[in-house]
Amino acid sequence: MLTGTCHCGGIHFELPGRILRFSRCHCDDCRRISGADYNSALVAESASFCLTRGADLLTAYESSPGKHRCFCKVCGTPIVARMKARPEIVIVRAGVIDGDPGVRPQMHIWVKARAPWCEIHDDLPQFPEGFVAR
Repeated sequence: MLTGTCHCGGIHFELPGRILRFSRCHCDDCRRISGADYNSALVAESASFCLTRGADLLTAYESSPGKHRCFCKVCGTPIVARMKARPEIVIVRAGVIDGDPGVRPQMHIWVKARAPWCEIHDDLPQFPEGFVAR
């Protein structure tokens, strides 16, 4: 089971379910929200995500129609994102996971939007937009 916390320690969660994929997203929203050249995120089954402490500290921002990015209202740590069109999944920010998640990044998504100064130095598959199952 994976666990995670925000920076101030007010929010704790568990993620006992299956990880569907681990991606590095280069879209404009993820870059701005994370403040980095890309955002590393685990896509998991939403039914398995459970807040164990600090539910009252989790707040959301609708970054695009139907997509809510949830973060700690005390320290600002991004925790998860949820999409109205995909209620069966939750996108968990990899940086908030405690310890080793047991999986490694599998792909880069939204590469067409990557920062012009960002160079990709690995052999992971690259998708111009979101992940497309082959």
